[in-house]
Amino acid sequence: MKKYKKQFLSLTGAFLLIIFGFVCGCIAQPDYEEQRAIKVFERVSPGVVFIKNAAIKWNIFTTDIFEIPQGAGSGFVWDDQGHIITNFHVVYEADKIDIAFSEQESFSAKIVGLSADHDLAVLKIDAPKELLKKIAVGESGKLKVGQKVFSIGNPFGLDHSLTSGVVSALGRSIRSMSGRKIYDVIQTDAAINPGNSGGPLLDSDGKLIGVSTAIYSLSGAYAGVSFAIPVDIVKRVVPQLIQYGHVKRAGLGIVLVPDHIRDRLGVKGAMVLEVQDQGAAKLAGIKPTRLNAFGHVIYGDRVIEIDGKQINENEDLIYLIENEKKSGQNINLRFIRSGKEYTTTAVLKDLSN
Repeated sequence: MKKYKKQFLSLTGAFLLIIFGFVCGCIAQPDYEEQRAIKVFERVSPGVVFIKNAAIKWNIFTTDIFEIPQGAGSGFVWDDQGHIITNFHVVYEADKIDIAFSEQESFSAKIVGLSADHDLAVLKIDAPKELLKKIAVGESGKLKVGQKVFSIGNPFGLDHSLTSGVVSALGRSIRSMSGRKIYDVIQTDAAINPGNSGGPLLDSDGKLIGVSTAIYSLSGAYAGVSFAIPVDIVKRVVPQLIQYGHVKRAGLGIVLVPDHIRDRLGVKGAMVLEVQDQGAAKLAGIKPTRLNAFGHVIYGDRVIEIDGKQINENEDLIYLIENEKKSGQNINLRFIRSGKEYTTTAVLKDLSN
């Protein structure tokens, strides 16, 4: 009997040890989601950089030259040529820009190209190839609300921090520093605090889907609503910034009457205030707003349709031409002049220069 009792106690003890080991193993080992987050951070963070922006000032009394820190943000490696992507507002009015990797090795950067309209900037550093860990580029056009996302950056100047969340909404628009709207912006609840700006927003595979750019908060601190410029815009803008230093933009060569003034007239469309000499609109016969011989205002032509697509306000026209049209392309305009509808064809011109 004692023999069986000892065997039972031995088996019970072994069973308990197995259960204890299993429980400890479950506690010690991260689950699948944690493992994925860890792998994304370990793979991508070496390609994320900390950016410091300083202005050079001259003291007229002592003739001393000194640096004044203007701000800080994040960025990431675009290619093995040393190009770094960040936000325009991170390097705005910078006289001196320093970029540091996780190893704390710092490099002086020069500006290659800027686009205030898209809040994007391309910098370049002379760094060893082994430091230039470029991030795999994904796509934003197929994102779904609820999809898992990660943000890596340097919030408040803290070295390499990871936050996670989901895509909260798609198709948002925000205002850039130039006053132009940035369309199709990604909204996420992944925390993006000051210092995160310019850092990468990643999908669950660690691919770039956006550039963290702003938070919506009355206090300036993270409040659950953050925005990122979609990577599909980045892929279109960055190669132009690298090649030309600016974004080549097609246009009609017009200045539009502000929407709120047009709204007072109770009409829709994009109303023309001025036309550029030898611009596409002028050559197509579009008339601007002007005064007649008696000093009365004659409102300019009101564009209501481009290539069959309805134009209700100024942003409709701007978005359509900027995102769907190219320099040299013919477009069909339908417009209203003195209460009557007309059509004409315009050849878009490059407005970059």
